Amino acid sequence: MLRNYSNSRTLGDNIRLGTLTAFTAGTINIASLLIFLSFTSNVTGHYAILAAEISKGNWTQVAVVGLWIFLFFFGSFVSNFIVINFNKKSKYFAHAMPIVLEIICLLFVGVYGQFFYQKTLEETEYLVALMLFATGLQNGLTASISNFSVKTTHLTGTTTDLGILFSMFTQKKFRKNGELIGRAKLLSSIMVAYVLGAVFSGLTYYYLEFRVFYVISFCLLVVIGYDAYKIHIRHFNTQYRYSKIYKKPNLMAYLYDKIHGIPEIKPKREKKRKLVFDE
Repeated sequence: MLRNYSNSRTLGDNIRLGTLTAFTAGTINIASLLIFLSFTSNVTGHYAILAAEISKGNWTQVAVVGLWIFLFFFGSFVSNFIVINFNKKSKYFAHAMPIVLEIICLLFVGVYGQFFYQKTLEETEYLVALMLFATGLQNGLTASISNFSVKTTHLTGTTTDLGILFSMFTQKKFRKNGELIGRAKLLSSIMVAYVLGAVFSGLTYYYLEFRVFYVISFCLLVVIGYDAYKIHIRHFNTQYRYSKIYKKPNLMAYLYDKIHGIPEIKPKREKKRKLVFDE
């Protein structure tokens, strides 16, 4: 899900990434709505609130909502900054780090909400700001590594694109286009996963309350763990040598060689060349 980048990604990579992150986005959005009475997986509504507060001259609220919008923007900025600057060193690290930061943000919201939250306006504004930064991280990451094919924190563009695709499918020539069919599958899976996450959050919040953020963090850990398994565990049980993969000694290479042994490198036999006058 996270290893491949841009055009090297397959439809399966994008669907797996899209469904899991869309599920978490739907869960986050409904949880924040029930707890803080505010959406945190997108900023479309916040732009409308910003304009309304400007027209009223309520500059304190203008600053608060403006900060929320900026933090969503800044989360996307940080995600792509990490991807483009660390991608050459380690694609997995560059793609996993924004999700790790998102998990830290969500765990902080869960722990603070469960043990310290006093339901004051200031606390609510700060926690909403942190959640917007977290969802900005997620949306920026999925869009960045998928060449803008996957955006999972809101469904406005997804619904629009699906409407366009289904109108195209009324003609036979488009129904035979594999690229368009794959795109429709991806967008449909994102939409269904988002709704399922929202329903799950609505059904479980009254039992879990702030602990729902632990469940969300676990889902994001699955995203990270899937690729960690593919890179480390699966390769560890195959013929690949970690010393060749990493091109330097490390713990995984040492353990692999201890278990499987170091293969003998047989020198290549040079063919005896014949001289012309020997024939």
